[in-house]
Amino acid sequence: MIQNKALSLISLATKAGKTASGEFSTEKEVKSGKAALVLVAGDASDNTKKKFKNMCDFYKVPIYFYKDKDTLGHAMGKEFRASLAVLDAGFAKGIRKHLDNENIGNCI
Repeated sequence: MIQNKALSLISLATKAGKTASGEFSTEKEVKSGKAALVLVAGDASDNTKKKFKNMCDFYKVPIYFYKDKDTLGHAMGKEFRASLAVLDAGFAKGIRKHLDNENIGNCI
């Protein structure tokens, strides 16, 4: 059972079809301008983190490094996910609010 509000919102957004996960899908959504928020697992490789940080800086998409691959994947009802894009501004705003309340200091 997910108690964390941010993870609950990720789960809801996924059920509503408002997320894209996996490196290629996340990258595609950021470059197409559809991504409202990007989450990258804290245990993702340094290369992956750097790639998404640079991409999100360039396309001006908020990015958070959050939890781990298993936790993000579980929230989405999948195995594990190193990255995901939230495609809905409302869900993105709610998730950011909860991440900010949790004092996730590695937001960009």
